[in-house]
Amino acid sequence: MRWVSFYLLFLVIPALVRAQNPSGGDFATGSEPFHPEAKVPQGVILVKGAWSSASDSVTPVPEDRSLTNHVFRDRYFGMTYNLPKNWTEEYEGPPPSDSGRYVLAQLQDPGPKDSLAATILITAQDMFFSPLPARNALQLVNYEKENLQADYKLELAPTRTNMGGRPFIFYAYWSPVAGLHWYVLSTEIRCHAMEIVMMSRDTKLLADLVLGMKTMELPADTDPTAGHGGGDVPVCVAGYARGENLIKRVDPVFHERTFNPVPLRIIIDKTGKVKHIHFLSAFPSQQKAITEALQQWKFKPYLQNHQGVEVETGIMFGNAPHRGSAEPADNSVE
Repeated sequence: MRWVSFYLLFLVIPALVRAQNPSGGDFATGSEPFHPEAKVPQGVILVKGAWSSASDSVTPVPEDRSLTNHVFRDRYFGMTYNLPKNWTEEYEGPPPSDSGRYVLAQLQDPGPKDSLAATILITAQDMFFSPLPARNALQLVNYEKENLQADYKLELAPTRTNMGGRPFIFYAYWSPVAGLHWYVLSTEIRCHAMEIVMMSRDTKLLADLVLGMKTMELPADTDPTAGHGGGDVPVCVAGYARGENLIKRVDPVFHERTFNPVPLRIIIDKTGKVKHIHFLSAFPSQQKAITEALQQWKFKPYLQNHQGVEVETGIMFGNAPHRGSAEPADNSVE
């Protein structure tokens, strides 16, 4: 499914969020709605599937977000976003997918007489695991622009702008048939492409929402082609857990046969030891085996200005999802 369709599903049909598939973050394909009061048939044993988890509850992870008193916060991304007072969140998003896709918030303005006036979707794509031929937020925007479905039309070409004093890429598209407009703002934080997607029939309302983002608080390194962390957070480096950087490796011992990919991020401390593990999608037995192995791994310390700093990187165990083989788009903005 193309990404534009992904947005449309969330923005136009928010009830689909209820249809989470407990096997790793994608939506169920069945048409029957989920009923919390439904009873489990006799003789059926429910087993929790692949899910997200972390090795500790102190270190922030992307899905640890909050919405309190109309303020959206995500500690991992260092993001604070003040929303209009009438905005609400009816449904929480699914867990991260095994391709590193997060739905951090799905917000809506009920509008007059409870009619849906606008929605805001906040997503993040882990660029370590993205299946698309893009390696940063700007390349991802260019890919999305070039792959709009036939019934969507580009309204505003990608251009650079600033939100909260940080650089973003902004573009817009619309559906002439549905009369809906999408305003998309994208940047990169800690090797994740962050996108804020606003949808409404009212372009004046969308323009006001974009202006309201000016007060957003973001990390100092936010940038559509950078956003690699540093300072108070680890530096993110793709592929650091291989080659000469890895001094000692112990392979996990699995006692159950599974065929799902297991993407995870680790934080390596200043001495080269694994400090934190964040599983995007894994079965409990996989979590246990991989954690026991990673605790024995040893890396070369990552140096900046001849000083050791913490580094964050991604690792994929098992069969990785297909990744786009085409050359990624360049970093230009038309």
